[in-house]
Amino acid sequence: MKETVIVLDFGGQYNQLIARRVRECGVYCEILPYKVSLERIKEIDPKGIIFTGGPNSVYDESSPHYTPDIFSIGVPILGICYGCQLMAYSLGGTVVSAADNSVSEYGKTETGYSDDCVIFSGLPKSGISWMSHRDYISKVPDGFKVTATTAHCPVAAMADAEKKLYGVQFHPEVNHTEHGKEMLKSFLYDVCGCAGNWKMDSFIEDAVEQIKAQVRDRGVVLGLSGGVDSSVAAALLSKAIGKQLTCVFVDQGLMRKNEGDYVEETFTRLFDMNFIRINCQDEFLSKLKGVTDPEEKRGIIGEEFYNVFWNRIRDEYGSGFFAQGTIYPDRIESGKGDAAKIKTHHNQVEIPKDIKFEGIIEPLKDLFKDEVRAVGEKLGLPRELVWRQPFPGPGLGVRVIGEITAERVKTLQEADAILRDEMDKCGYAEKMSQFFAVLPGVRTVGVMGDARTYDELIAIRAVTTDDFMTADWAKIPYDILGKVSNRIINEVEHVNRVVYDITSKPPGTVEWE
Repeated sequence: MKETVIVLDFGGQYNQLIARRVRECGVYCEILPYKVSLERIKEIDPKGIIFTGGPNSVYDESSPHYTPDIFSIGVPILGICYGCQLMAYSLGGTVVSAADNSVSEYGKTETGYSDDCVIFSGLPKSGISWMSHRDYISKVPDGFKVTATTAHCPVAAMADAEKKLYGVQFHPEVNHTEHGKEMLKSFLYDVCGCAGNWKMDSFIEDAVEQIKAQVRDRGVVLGLSGGVDSSVAAALLSKAIGKQLTCVFVDQGLMRKNEGDYVEETFTRLFDMNFIRINCQDEFLSKLKGVTDPEEKRGIIGEEFYNVFWNRIRDEYGSGFFAQGTIYPDRIESGKGDAAKIKTHHNQVEIPKDIKFEGIIEPLKDLFKDEVRAVGEKLGLPRELVWRQPFPGPGLGVRVIGEITAERVKTLQEADAILRDEMDKCGYAEKMSQFFAVLPGVRTVGVMGDARTYDELIAIRAVTTDDFMTADWAKIPYDILGKVSNRIINEVEHVNRVVYDITSKPPGTVEWE
């Protein structure tokens, strides 16, 4: 179907980033755990294989290893960090601990490159690479040449050009490595011989044809949340089958201000589909009455959503196909630990046993989030929907701290809408990865109109991050924060104080609950 490069995951923190970089070069890429069999790899018939980094030491018998036979199947291999050390160790080289010699390297490192190595061909002879290793290769295997060095690392890269085996101790996939993407592209095109046929335009054309062939004259039901993944899935399915698609949108009353109306208007105006909106705020609030524990709230919201959605499906649409907005990271099997399991994710829904669909359609299951956004733009979805920020599954239920009531939800919706309006006006929204308002359930004394008040406090949370594994609090200018605070206090009833959360992750989390 398409040329494929395999990223073999040995527990590296950058495994998905490696795959995304490969795809940015126009080459389709899949991540597989290191426990995948060599027979399975041969069945895929990849154009190349990339070994990821990892936190272990290769000479530790309990660390992830792979059969040395993989180096004899004739497929080009690039080892990164731990993957480079594993290549050296498996083929007879020597890997030692850097701790005894005080030469471990972390962060930006001046590195010298050999210009007779195809990976570095046409690049400067030295530059900054991103290092993160305790161990290092002290002796390369027979047939290999050292192709890069640093002041403390005798083998920053190595190559056996005849066998098309390459290793780099640094991380070319991170932006801190100068010309890292060019290095990966040289491996993909000059070593593996890739043609670069992974394009979003061709993806849409192929997906539409596949959906038509699978669905034929049957119907498809999709649970539409209004988030990026389900929205793009809905647009793609609509392009393929039109009115055969039914989107069911559950509005539980815990969305941002006017969001339910926005989702309905967008999809009924732009796409040819059946759109069903279930308004059930009263039912959700009734179930949540008196509940303050965050995990209990999450459980109730999830269970009620499940029941409301499937009861409607059961009554009217329990046939044909069921579609999900599953994307590739939702189903990646991790290479970490001995019991690697596929992640549980809200995009992968458990279907009640009494509802019998003919099959499941996951049109975005091979795409990363940035690729999903690209597809959404090409399908004509509004930019504000395609590039919207992450929103928790329980909605504002985890941003209203304590008991959830209609009045408290409305207060938070109004404050959050003001925050978003001001961030859009000043152009600061695009500088942040996520920002939102929180209603902590704290009352404070204030003075408004020469009278004492005792009202709610609003907290503002804003972060910048590349991966949401860690995050820094956003340095929003004081004058912008001041304007937001002034508007919230003046325009939102029962609020007399606004505070700004300056906690990074860790020790905090992005959400408050």
